[in-house]
Amino acid sequence: MGLPAHQAPAPVRRLPARPLARPLAALGLAVAAGVVGALGLGGDLPTVVAIALGAAILFLAVGICVAYAIEARPGTQRPQPGESRAQAGDSRPPAGEPRLGSRRRGARSRLQGGGPRLQVDAEQPGGDRRTGCPVSSGAPVPEPAPDVADVEAVRAAAKEFLELFHAENPRAGRLEPRLAAVMQEIDLTGTYWHTADELTFGARVAWRNNKRCIGRLYWRSLQVRDLRTVSDAGSVAAHCFDHLRSAHNGGKIRPMISVFAPETPNRPAPRIWNEQLIRYAGYEQPNGRSLGDPRYRAFTTKLIQRGWRPPDRPGAFDVLPLVVETVDEGPRMFQLPGDAVQEVPLEHPELPWFAGLGLRWHAVPVISNNRLDIGGVSYPAAPFNGWYMGTEIGARNLADSDRYDLVPQVAERMGLDTSHEATLWRDQALVEINRAVLHSFNLNGVTVSDHHTESRRFLIHLEKEERAGRECPADWSWIVPPLSGSQTPVFHRYYDAKTQVPNFFTDPGATCRSLHGGPPAFS
Repeated sequence: MGLPAHQAPAPVRRLPARPLARPLAALGLAVAAGVVGALGLGGDLPTVVAIALGAAILFLAVGICVAYAIEARPGTQRPQPGESRAQAGDSRPPAGEPRLGSRRRGARSRLQGGGPRLQVDAEQPGGDRRTGCPVSSGAPVPEPAPDVADVEAVRAAAKEFLELFHAENPRAGRLEPRLAAVMQEIDLTGTYWHTADELTFGARVAWRNNKRCIGRLYWRSLQVRDLRTVSDAGSVAAHCFDHLRSAHNGGKIRPMISVFAPETPNRPAPRIWNEQLIRYAGYEQPNGRSLGDPRYRAFTTKLIQRGWRPPDRPGAFDVLPLVVETVDEGPRMFQLPGDAVQEVPLEHPELPWFAGLGLRWHAVPVISNNRLDIGGVSYPAAPFNGWYMGTEIGARNLADSDRYDLVPQVAERMGLDTSHEATLWRDQALVEINRAVLHSFNLNGVTVSDHHTESRRFLIHLEKEERAGRECPADWSWIVPPLSGSQTPVFHRYYDAKTQVPNFFTDPGATCRSLHGGPPAFS
């Protein structure tokens, strides 16, 4: 198999000629010319000796010149110390070509900083510093062929995870036999297969270690759907829709994760492009404003170009299709069934006109473009959910100026003085939007939490982790709510923000696909 079409071969390195080639050639020609000249001028050398010597030196000079010409010819290179023949350009598969024990482009990269990272990121050539997206005008940077260091990284991560698993699960049996079997499997295949118990434990601990999540008190309740044998796009989409139905649970939201096929050295795993399974379209308007969610305006445009047909009359809450990409099928779009999309119409407990705004939001927040990493095994398609904290909808999705930007509209309808900021009209309007969200979810029997309650729950979780002798990583900027932060107990303390594994990671490529609709992971 040759190089993938999207991956250009590494440029051939032209090595300089050997340092002595030129002077030896010049010396040989000079001596030969001198001998021949002496003969022509009647020198004292015996004729037979002079002829033989001149011929020998002449042949030597010609040989050196030919060798120099071959060595300097474009396209020829010589292995250097520490360089394999395959890297130097012999008949073996070139770096980057799939082979036993290697990874295709798009497969799991080397372990860095506690978890695999994409090789092309925002700090490398060929990437956009803001989004990490590959620049379309440049060739992709080839991913280096895996070497012993990759296998050793997987072995180290597997050992660390299995030690953790057996330490927290004494009933799992002795560590040594399982560890030996996993090491042998890694040596043979470059990866290994988690047992069902290991997968469940790893997914739950990934939630426990997620420093951006305030709702980790219930990490042990996460329901794990083992779908590792599912890898085709249609089946992935169908199971995602089942996930939405099951997690909704009649409004009693259940924390849940669906784990699809893992990344392996010989086959990349499926990717889900959408940031969440349910996202709303954003449409560019003639006046330059957006209808719907501006965050997904570029994503919506790309899906329309790929063949998605929006409703005849586009609205502010049109559900985008789910995009699933596999290495065999490429990106495919799937319209979400109506019974998989449960939404809550928003109204206010005291402002009758609020319902007339026609606002609504979906009930189950299933994050779908994060990569689950467990013990050196990567699961790029592992959608998971908890339930909403009201401020996620009321203070961010509906209120941010680059999202639905409802604060000015609500303030106007409330009759607030918006002539200057000191009236705190923004704060008043923001509180009422959040009240409407909490009221509406509760009215419709859908699980939701307010930021004060969830902050207290997080400190309970923190105390439990400390009693268990574990560190509890937390990112202050994510843990503190975006509304009345100083009025919550999580505001007044510091946290350890160190990344721990197992965990969920957002790769630059995944972010790019979820916001800009490409480029595809496999092409």
